[in-house]
Amino acid sequence: MWIGLWITVIYILAALLAPQLQAGGWLQSPSADDSLGNIVHAPPSAQYWFGTDREGVDVFARTVYGAQAALQVVIAATFFSLLLGVPLGLVSGYLGATLDRILVFVMDAIYTLPGLLLAVTLAFGIGEAARGVLGAAVAISVAYIPQYYRVVRNHTVSIKTELFVEAARALGASPWRVLTRYLFGNIIQSVPVLFTLNAADAILTLGSLGFLGLGLPPGSPEWGNDLRQALDALSTGDIWWTSLYPGLAMTLLVVGLSLVGEGLNEFVNPLLKGDSQRPVGD
Repeated sequence: MWIGLWITVIYILAALLAPQLQAGGWLQSPSADDSLGNIVHAPPSAQYWFGTDREGVDVFARTVYGAQAALQVVIAATFFSLLLGVPLGLVSGYLGATLDRILVFVMDAIYTLPGLLLAVTLAFGIGEAARGVLGAAVAISVAYIPQYYRVVRNHTVSIKTELFVEAARALGASPWRVLTRYLFGNIIQSVPVLFTLNAADAILTLGSLGFLGLGLPPGSPEWGNDLRQALDALSTGDIWWTSLYPGLAMTLLVVGLSLVGEGLNEFVNPLLKGDSQRPVGD
């Protein structure tokens, strides 16, 4: 988990400091409009650490700014899915009855669809006009809502019959108070694990959308789009840097987030077993 945290923190710092590094002259512009004086397909050197692409843009600059775009989309996508999935799972699991059956049917229907296929379909539906960080986040987030819903609902169904919940009801606690004070604190412990694992998967989904030309607007620094543009140069066999560094950056971030998720899972699971579990709000 610590290795994953260090990797993730490095990417976050790179994304946050990219504009300052460019303003200080440490980082070139990731835009093709500002690279007219650069050499096209220049190999890695002291001047161009990761080389340049077919438009003369510094690959290092686009790789760093690609981390900024990826983290923006992934944080927004996972936040949207968490914001919808957790409350729906709580209400559905606690109230049950017809509402629960309808939500279970809808979420199971969405869950059966492949996440990438669903994201591609939604990206097509959003169209060029709304393409951007928000549009990509919405397209990606829909596939993760059922995962939060299922986890939260199942935990809510198992916990709502516990004695401390029954005691709260007997003392006259309203459904809203039971949900927010007694149930939410006990089911939210597993959500950070799912959050980090979904974030890692969202990186790959965003890269796939960018590779298909459905991610961020054209010209935006995005790893998937850079990999798509690098295909023509890669076929020559001599120009390898335009595909290596964006692909490596994407891979390392996915590995880092996955390690954080696995580490959190090892840390959280013992707290959910045996005598170590204590009802929140009791």
